[in-house]
Amino acid sequence: MTAEDVVRDLALALPDVVERDHHGFPSFRFGGRIIATLPTSNRLRVMLDEHGIRSEAVSHPDSCREFYWGKKLSALEVDLDAADDALVDDLLHQAWERRAP
Repeated sequence: MTAEDVVRDLALALPDVVERDHHGFPSFRFGGRIIATLPTSNRLRVMLDEHGIRSEAVSHPDSCREFYWGKKLSALEVDLDAADDALVDDLLHQAWERRAP
């Protein structure tokens, strides 16, 4: 199974998460809001709050980094070649919980 397949399986296992196109690449959404995008087969961008982005980047420097859209800190970028499935699953859960009622 490819890293992209693993991400898809983990994301779609979350309650009410759907996959939609986002500028030509997959995004995973809950309640219409993006919780993660997959711009390449080995890069995942997870939408956490600022504290979550910064703390996860520090906790996992070999696989995670802060991602800026212009000057705005917008996501945690995960190198899927370096991250294990448990970390990816945890990050997706955090993003989902941020949007869940």
